[in-house]
Amino acid sequence: MPLLDGDPEDGHRGAPPRGDSRGDRGGGRLRRNVKAAQVRRELLPDQSPALLRELHLLTREGNLNADSLRKLKQVNHLVGLLRPAVEDVLARHPDATLVDAGSGNAYLGFILYELFLKEAPSGTLLSIEGRAELTERAKERAQRLGFTRMAFQTAHLEGATWPERIHLLTALHACDTATDDALLAAIQHNADHVAVVPCCQAQVATQLKGQRQEVEASLGMLFQHPWHRREFGSHLTNVVRALTLEAFGYQVTVTELTGWEHSLKNELILGRRVHRENRPARVKLEALLGSFGIQPKLTQALGVVPATRTPPA
Repeated sequence: MPLLDGDPEDGHRGAPPRGDSRGDRGGGRLRRNVKAAQVRRELLPDQSPALLRELHLLTREGNLNADSLRKLKQVNHLVGLLRPAVEDVLARHPDATLVDAGSGNAYLGFILYELFLKEAPSGTLLSIEGRAELTERAKERAQRLGFTRMAFQTAHLEGATWPERIHLLTALHACDTATDDALLAAIQHNADHVAVVPCCQAQVATQLKGQRQEVEASLGMLFQHPWHRREFGSHLTNVVRALTLEAFGYQVTVTELTGWEHSLKNELILGRRVHRENRPARVKLEALLGSFGIQPKLTQALGVVPATRTPPA
């Protein structure tokens, strides 16, 4: 997981930070450094400077530079959004399993562990990452910190070995169909809560390419041009993902993770399981797939069949 929109240590191709500590160069917003004596006010109540130093968010002198402050505010905002879900699963499942899918350097995992699991008697946080060097680095970091109930797996999400039961799953900036792999695992392993921030979405845009003449003429205009097809395909992908969660019994909230000035990929999809299934949502999902002639990886894997569409007049 890049923290959150492109971390140099991850090598993620996210949006570069804009502006600098001297003012609004390029970004239109004021950036600032925070000296060590004032760092405490930027942290969550149980957040330690020691961990942030391990994560290279604090300098050796204990300062927060402008870019690290931006990243810290983003991840702490996300933790605030996840707090109700984490507290819910820990209250109902003392030995809960939290999974960070496509974890990168596992920054989110480390912060969640410190805030919620470090002082708990049980509970495990599993980070799954396809790049072995990042997994090994995170594993060594966990050993130094004494985070003994953090586990690490080197695997791409499509081929990962998932726990039999998942209580909370997060997937931040898992590219293209990797987000579908994470959602599929959440649904199949009965996750109580799921939180995903999709990254690039290309599959549906590709499927739309030959569909413009097959859908209603006015709808086809939404993706006539390649640029619009990419953007509309991305939006449609996330609509399908949210509706799929609803169809499989989740109450879904779609919201903004951070301001657009931080990242263009900031859509957060939150799901809380409340039913085994939702038939009306399933019918809507099938109709939506049929209307545009698409079948994303997630719905295909779950056996959702697009409704037969009526040819345009």
